[in-house]
Amino acid sequence: MATTRRADKLRPRKQPLQSRSRDTVAAILAAAAQVFTSRGYASTTTNHIAVRAGVSIGSLYEYFPNKDALLVALLEQHIREGEVILGRVALEAPGGASHVREMIGRFVRAMVELHARDRALHRVLFEEAPLPKRVRQQLAEVESRITARLEDYLRMHPDVTARDPALAAAILVQTIEGLTHRLVVHGDPPAEVDDYVAEIVVLVTAYLAARG
Repeated sequence: MATTRRADKLRPRKQPLQSRSRDTVAAILAAAAQVFTSRGYASTTTNHIAVRAGVSIGSLYEYFPNKDALLVALLEQHIREGEVILGRVALEAPGGASHVREMIGRFVRAMVELHARDRALHRVLFEEAPLPKRVRQQLAEVESRITARLEDYLRMHPDVTARDPALAAAILVQTIEGLTHRLVVHGDPPAEVDDYVAEIVVLVTAYLAARG
């Protein structure tokens, strides 16, 4: 029962149905992203967000019970956007074995740009936001779908010598995600994104071409 109550506190109170209501929720979420970015999680309050959004605190509470629910809503929005971006890369994959490097380069660039879009907000979302079970499951499902698409692509190319394409795809996704999160969000990546992408591509394609 306590777990259910906790989960309910991390959900929106209701979904906006009318255009005006959707605009209000969009303004609240945009303001939340700005305030969390500038103030950080601990210093942000719902009052700060309401003021930035230009709505009353009552209007904010009509849709979101607390700042954690807002943070989770932003995280779910980010997850959906990320899958669209990475899925588009997979769908646009060039054909032919000679294009493995190009495909990996597109994937790495998409990951870098996704993490670099707002570094401060990314830190708050993935390191400070509460992660209810549904969000952890959503993350796992997105990761699984992206990994499966990459596995399908690797199986098409005879010059990819990894003994287990499924395992190789999983390692690639985890490696690229880990590198981009640590170095883009927490580090000081090169001013030229191309240099950063190129180094990761060298690492990943060398792994794919290694003989087991």
